[in-house]
Amino acid sequence: MDTMNFEELLQESARVHGHLCPGQVLGVRMSLLGLEAIGICDPKGADSKSLIVFVEMDRCATDAVQSVTGCSLGHRTMKFMDYGKMAVTFMNLGTGRAVRVVVREEARSRAQEYFPEIENKYDAQLKAYKAMRNEELFNTMDVKVKVQDQDMPGRPLKRVKCEACGEYVQDMREVCRDGRILCKPCAQEGYYTI
Repeated sequence: MDTMNFEELLQESARVHGHLCPGQVLGVRMSLLGLEAIGICDPKGADSKSLIVFVEMDRCATDAVQSVTGCSLGHRTMKFMDYGKMAVTFMNLGTGRAVRVVVREEARSRAQEYFPEIENKYDAQLKAYKAMRNEELFNTMDVKVKVQDQDMPGRPLKRVKCEACGEYVQDMREVCRDGRILCKPCAQEGYYTI
């Protein structure tokens, strides 16, 4: 890990996120590890069309992953998988190679071992996560990911009108129920009710 590059990425991540925290350190380090494993050298430039990330948490580390990789929900290159796990899968669309990086739970307690003189556990984690080896912080695994055509970056493949509310649904997210095309909220699958 290039220390200068890491520190610059960490500063940018903290700027995007609003503050520096242990999750930022983990997210930057996860990103560097995952990108290297799948052969992506320039995620915001030459390799930008070859990268998709799947984040499994909506926490601080996700902002760091976005900051380092340039992937985002708006570009359809970041996919949010609501699993509640400190894990990210990095996929090279050009080669099909995918690596899942998971934060090791024991890293939290190991942080205090690295810096026992620091009483505040978050301060100890912040410092330790910078110093710990990747093998102490993360488990990595090669995985296979099938990205559906409707989930690929680019323009919507299809748009249909909900027969109940009249709003349009993109990218095959509609529900067919009793012969009617509905959006998920009208099919009683939404997060809100009217």
